[in-house]
Amino acid sequence: MKKVILLIIICFSFLSQSKAQSQTPASNLYKGTFDGKTPITLYIQTSENQCNAELDYASMYRYKSNKWIQVYITQNKKIENEFVMVEHGFSGVLILKKVGNTFSGLWISPDTKKQLKIELKEVSMTKKEIEKYTSEMERVSFDNNDC
Repeated sequence: MKKVILLIIICFSFLSQSKAQSQTPASNLYKGTFDGKTPITLYIQTSENQCNAELDYASMYRYKSNKWIQVYITQNKKIENEFVMVEHGFSGVLILKKVGNTFSGLWISPDTKKQLKIELKEVSMTKKEIEKYTSEMERVSFDNNDC
């Protein structure tokens, strides 16, 4: 009986650890340009939604300065590789198509008068860089969404 109880405890322990590990968001970093001139960096965290089979995204990007802009991502349900990313405060919108490890599309100003071409390519990150970007994403999200 003691062996059975011990086995059950070990199994539950293993299951809870594997579930915690599967909850870790995937992180991707993309670098490229606006109109082939202005450098841009986009960081995206992807995780599984616990309520359905859809993916949840947390994201931010920056250009020209070190100030990160939080973006809210919506994936096209009919065409999986198309995304709309709305800047926090609706200061701009990115409409991007993903092919392989690249994104391309447009940044559009809220009044639609300014449109810039975007080209991004995924770059690899070290463990230390992932930790740095994850920490920065948490700070940006807190700054924008804290009561």
